[in-house]
Amino acid sequence: MPEKILFVTGKLAAPALHATLVRAALPFEHEVAVMKISVAALMTPEWIAKFLKVPAGVTRIMIPGACEGDVRLLEDQFGVPVEKGPVDLKQLPRHFGSAATQAAYGGHDIRIFAEINNAPTLSAEAIYNRAAYFRDNGADVIDLGMSLDRQWLDEGPGVIGELKARGFVLSIDTLHPDEIRMGDAAGVDYVLSLNSSNRHLAAELRATPILIPDSPAELDTLDATLAELERLRKPHVLDPILSPINFGFADSLARYHAVRRKHPAAEMMMGIGNLTELTEADSTGMTALMIGFCQELGIRNVLTTEVIPWARGVVRETAIARELMYCAQQQGGIPKHIDSRLLTVKDPELTPYSEVELRDLQAQVTDPNYRIYADGAWIYAFNADVFVKGADAQDVFDQLSIDEATHAFYLGKELMKAQIALALGKNYRQEAPLNWGYLTVPERRHERVKLTARKRKSKADK
Repeated sequence: MPEKILFVTGKLAAPALHATLVRAALPFEHEVAVMKISVAALMTPEWIAKFLKVPAGVTRIMIPGACEGDVRLLEDQFGVPVEKGPVDLKQLPRHFGSAATQAAYGGHDIRIFAEINNAPTLSAEAIYNRAAYFRDNGADVIDLGMSLDRQWLDEGPGVIGELKARGFVLSIDTLHPDEIRMGDAAGVDYVLSLNSSNRHLAAELRATPILIPDSPAELDTLDATLAELERLRKPHVLDPILSPINFGFADSLARYHAVRRKHPAAEMMMGIGNLTELTEADSTGMTALMIGFCQELGIRNVLTTEVIPWARGVVRETAIARELMYCAQQQGGIPKHIDSRLLTVKDPELTPYSEVELRDLQAQVTDPNYRIYADGAWIYAFNADVFVKGADAQDVFDQLSIDEATHAFYLGKELMKAQIALALGKNYRQEAPLNWGYLTVPERRHERVKLTARKRKSKADK
């Protein structure tokens, strides 16, 4: 049976929806159900269920993304799948273009080690909370970073034991033989790290060691430590060490390539925190780039942390990036138009309404409620009687003649969002949060129509 989608919308959005569907040239049949309501976002599944008539042959129903409520009620009533589309109907072509990709999305083959920096200086409860935070954000292994000036030989075993009891996979990050032995005896799963100074411990370790060169420039020393682990026939992971920018960064990338070429089947690790923590730039792009490098080179373990403020959220970013890069690799394509959650400042595409479209929309409006739009150059606000255009939120607000406090607050908030969108070249949609990628925070729905309606009713009652 060929697919036929029924798009449900309101009266004001219907012309734009029809135009978008025509331009999209979608590869399936479709119809549009225009409900007897002006603002489509105010519909709920319960309301739609009362009034929607589903034509014969419909295989799927799509309602506006801003509609609140559970679509299962509609599925039960009409017997076909129901889904919410994008909040902005102009994003429908992109939505359907990525649908097949999204269906197979979510796999990964990179393991994330998240370091709790200077663990011996923290309370046990702080360590447990930090470990839970990292795991909730996608970390597979919690790395317990030791301190140079404070050993953890007495407190460590108890904390490690409790973490293992809570189901954590652990590594201990130290070169000190006593701390390595303590961590291994307490139950850690990995040891970071072994080199010529402590590789004599390898024979007694239960945990899998990460092998590093004695210094980044002495890659041959990694081979010597590797030879010892191979002689013992023990599992291991190779880390040629990523150097910070201006301290051998380019050479370190070459080292990883050289080690992979020499040991094509070896397990490898990269400490991407040496880039994200030590470069004063947003971490999302750097994380994506380094995970892409790891995915392409077959580096299946990465170590990161969140110490400096601009690296906040980097574990979550790494978890997103590994899914993005894995999907792109599996499809044999580039990591584009798959997952936009790492675009935290810039939007994946701009879909503004033109002034012509907005004036056509105003011609259909019959109520005094203000609609607010932004197109990258201007902010627009209009109702049935007024059409205001300006580049400054305060100037636009001053022309709206609002004297009711609650409504003024609401419009001020929306106009400020439009101003931010204007400044950053982002999409703005009224009553929807600006898109900050994975950092986007949902907003509570405010009934702007009812605010105005209450005001008008109070005047009529006087």
